[in-house]
Amino acid sequence: MTTNADEPQPRPRRRAPAGAAVLRADVTEAIRAAVFEELAAVGYARMSIEGIARRAGVGKTAVYRRWRSKLHLVLDIVSALAVQGLPAPDTGTLEGDLRLLYEVTSRALRHPVASQIIPDLQAEAARNPDIAEAMRKALREGQDGVASSILAAARRRGEIRAGFDHDLALDLISGPLYWRSVVIRGPKPPKGYLGALTRATAAALKAL
Repeated sequence: MTTNADEPQPRPRRRAPAGAAVLRADVTEAIRAAVFEELAAVGYARMSIEGIARRAGVGKTAVYRRWRSKLHLVLDIVSALAVQGLPAPDTGTLEGDLRLLYEVTSRALRHPVASQIIPDLQAEAARNPDIAEAMRKALREGQDGVASSILAAARRRGEIRAGFDHDLALDLISGPLYWRSVVIRGPKPPKGYLGALTRATAAALKAL
């Protein structure tokens, strides 16, 4: 059988990637979890791709196929926090929303991994502008997105006035608990603290 050289020839089928050519989602998640564990255990400065791979139970190649360096890996992890954020409370009242936000945030900041990672990355951010920007994005977008939702709902209900200082309101909501838990790393809030903080913050927001 002969073919005309001028006739278009069928293209060979491209084989779908298989095996090592596919970035398995379970391996990626194992590496992400290992990063948090490694950061909490040894800090950013001493963290290594070797240590992450060992914790994840994979080879170094599996890590490098996803991220070029430990800096890119940490930046990706921290930036992802901004996307995930916190669930926006919807209790029907400003005080109810604030109280739920403070309860969730307080538990998250007291978690052993978070209590180790956040201060360490803050120290590293003072030396590395890329980490500083990723930290700002994660903390501001994650927390402020929820706080903005609370403020918008309170405004619709008439609990706070129109034209309030939005940036100041965000600082009032997020500042005190973050200061206590992360900056001075105080002990677990005493009984009644979150309730008192909720009432004080709500009163301050209504006064803006």
